[in-house]
Amino acid sequence: MTRCQDRIYGAEFSLTDIENTARNDGLLSMEIEFNRICNFNCVYCYAQNGSNDKHDLTKEEFCDVINQARDLGTRKIIILGGEPMLYPHIIEMLHYIKKYGMEIELFTNGTNITQSTAKVLSEYGVVVVLKMNSFDEKLQDTLSGKEGAYKQIHAAFKNLKQAGYPHNQPLGISTIICRQNIDELVTMWIWLRDQNITPYFEMITPQGKAKKNGSLEVEPRRIQELFYQIADIDSKKYGYNWNPQPPLVGGRCLRHQFSCIVTSQGYVLPCVGITIPVGNVKEKKLKDIIRESEIIQDLRNYKHTIKGPCSGCVKPDECYGCRGAAYQLTGDYLASDPLCWKNLDKQNEIIRLPVNVSRLVPHKPPMLIIDKLIEIGERASVSEMEISKDSIFIGEDGKLDEASYAEIISQAIAAQNGFRNLGNQESKAQGLLLGIKNLEILGSAQIGDKLRVSVYKVAKYGEFGVIKGEIFRGKDLIVRGEIKVWHNDNKSLE
Repeated sequence: MTRCQDRIYGAEFSLTDIENTARNDGLLSMEIEFNRICNFNCVYCYAQNGSNDKHDLTKEEFCDVINQARDLGTRKIIILGGEPMLYPHIIEMLHYIKKYGMEIELFTNGTNITQSTAKVLSEYGVVVVLKMNSFDEKLQDTLSGKEGAYKQIHAAFKNLKQAGYPHNQPLGISTIICRQNIDELVTMWIWLRDQNITPYFEMITPQGKAKKNGSLEVEPRRIQELFYQIADIDSKKYGYNWNPQPPLVGGRCLRHQFSCIVTSQGYVLPCVGITIPVGNVKEKKLKDIIRESEIIQDLRNYKHTIKGPCSGCVKPDECYGCRGAAYQLTGDYLASDPLCWKNLDKQNEIIRLPVNVSRLVPHKPPMLIIDKLIEIGERASVSEMEISKDSIFIGEDGKLDEASYAEIISQAIAAQNGFRNLGNQESKAQGLLLGIKNLEILGSAQIGDKLRVSVYKVAKYGEFGVIKGEIFRGKDLIVRGEIKVWHNDNKSLE
């Protein structure tokens, strides 16, 4: 009899539960950072090491957001960092989470996991995932950015095993796939399987330090080869049957359907790879953030919103690529995953920011004055333009006519909505400018000036939306105002 591997980020929940959770704006799991402090300096780390404690959530605020997550249906709390075992209240938080019947998964580099601490973790039923990237001591220390990291990890590993892991409680090993360790990963996988330890092997998301460290990169075909080689071993030797797909070896990532992350400072992100805050629990309830977030709703409706080659994948119920990799490499959280081996010969079909606005709006020269869309955020975007001497909006004095500023903001709004629906044949949202109010002219612009246009959806009232626009010349704010827009299908205002 074959078995399906129980893996993080989706496989532990049924597709029915996942679909119901997405439809009802709920949660099945929540990732949380109690701190950003870490005693390692990993060369691939996505997180900024350290944080200003005065901005971090208090212990009481952490408890409150955990309660909010539980009320939304959360069954599992996944603790990230920083290094969570450096958080001074970590044992109290574990007790609090367990008291309310939620599972706990904790990612750690082994810091402070003594024999007594390991016993406590086991008694609380904590699934510990220990970070270990190599059998080679020198390489492990290099990847961890700390001398002695190898010894610390193995000391923690020994203490966890003495406390009963993995027999009393599940134990996992988290391993990044990089050029330096890829040749030993098959051996490491077999070693872990033979000890009944769950391997958490994962492709590196190109962000943080990893984005700047090209020496870590592995050619996608080599990664594909590794995935299929391990899949064959798992099926024949251990009875685990799974379909290879990025970014997890032996697993799948459907977290955007049912999860989110709360940072130590209270910001809510769709995942660690999509580094766009969609709200802050200090300012708004978690349920409202999830329900109102345009980004989260787009990701939960991914079958209709994912762009490019991934939208035509034959496995839409199981995979939508790595959203974090897509965002980090293209600037668009809905883009196809450039690192998926299925997309290697389709790179020209993957749209990357910045993008020419002529592809996004119905305007044509000489009315088209916005040049490119450069950034997409939560209900927000940034566009750029350079004032040409041929512009019909230039006065005799070479300055931009003040009457053009409303048009500039309107085109930036159209570009934002056009990009969101780019390549989506099912969504043909159309907007109609109804009026602009409180337009303030604080400065001027002239031929040759480069302007940045920021727009943000402030509010929605039925089919009407209010959008705030700001125009900058360099660091100087020269125009601001609000525009009221009506949409015939309301989608672009959600």
